[in-house]
Amino acid sequence: MEQTSRPPRRPDRRPGLNVGRVFGVPLHLNGSMVLLAALVAVLYAEFARRQLDLSQLAGYLIGFGFVVSLLGSVLLHELGHALTARRYGIGVRGITLELLGGYTEMDRDAPSPRVDLLVSLAGPAVSAVLGVIAVAATVALPERTVAHQLALQLAVSNVIVAVFNILPGLPLDGGRALRALVWGLTRDRHRGTEVAGWAGRAVAVGTAALVLLLTLADYLAPLALPLMLLVALTLWRGAGQAIRAARVSRRFPLIDLSRLARPVWPVPTGTPLAEAQRRRAEAGQPAAALLVTDSTGRPVALVDPAAAEAVPVERRPWLAVDAVARSLGALPTLPAGLDGERVMDAVQTHPGAQYVVTSGEDVVGILHIGDLAQLLEPNRKMTS
Repeated sequence: MEQTSRPPRRPDRRPGLNVGRVFGVPLHLNGSMVLLAALVAVLYAEFARRQLDLSQLAGYLIGFGFVVSLLGSVLLHELGHALTARRYGIGVRGITLELLGGYTEMDRDAPSPRVDLLVSLAGPAVSAVLGVIAVAATVALPERTVAHQLALQLAVSNVIVAVFNILPGLPLDGGRALRALVWGLTRDRHRGTEVAGWAGRAVAVGTAALVLLLTLADYLAPLALPLMLLVALTLWRGAGQAIRAARVSRRFPLIDLSRLARPVWPVPTGTPLAEAQRRRAEAGQPAAALLVTDSTGRPVALVDPAAAEAVPVERRPWLAVDAVARSLGALPTLPAGLDGERVMDAVQTHPGAQYVVTSGEDVVGILHIGDLAQLLEPNRKMTS
């Protein structure tokens, strides 16, 4: 159960089914969680039926009740993150329950290591409290009863969730706590993320090795092996994404729109595409974006380079630039003076291939998302 902030760098994502709000926080249910819940309900129903000598119907009812209780525990875990984040002024976009638990999506990073630490530990703290309550109920209830079995399974589940999530490696909550500690000691959030990311990879490898050993020693059922290895793989991928995000974020200060944006070359509306390309080449501006202007010289559209390239050479003298252009009103704009952090926020909020860079009311350049990606990850091979 991890929390994310600007996690996949795609704000307003809404995976799965929106099932309402809890304390004002949107709640989403991923299809993978539905499949897992059905599987757990069936497996637990058979286990409870054998343990308590129940009918098949009663077993399934107990299995369904256990899954509902388990989902409630996961939701309370994520609400721990969400409500703590809101307490410190961090907006929460939503909570999503999925195959391996859930995550809380926040609209920005924690403002300080202390807040990051508190938000990170809030979820495991809730699970630990739930585990203690369930343990107490297990001890108090008569053995070999439905209530005792449910309390026992909830106790085990919440204690495991609390302990596992506190392991010091991203994307687990303990990894975020480790990031906060390193951030506080070094005053470098990026370094904290990288350290916690590499620790997360170590946790993933350790988890896979432990699962294999327990399976070989017959302490873990072979049927559980694929799911546990999926957990380890998910941890590895999450840790890798955290390391990559830290390296990319370090380069945000290098974003300078005045240097990164490509220049524009104005051409009047109705100009044949071939003629516009010829004028641009003769002016020594082969990389400039073709900006379509109206009769008053006001820019109104931008030629789409991919659409223009797709036009056969023999047709270009007969096709006006307007036919392969997009209205400027349909393109997101970026003021030339934005710093790197605000540029990234704008790009994440309004994903696109091109951005109009403005200075006041003037169009001064065009930012191509590929150029931005190349700046942030210069060693990564770009695909066309």
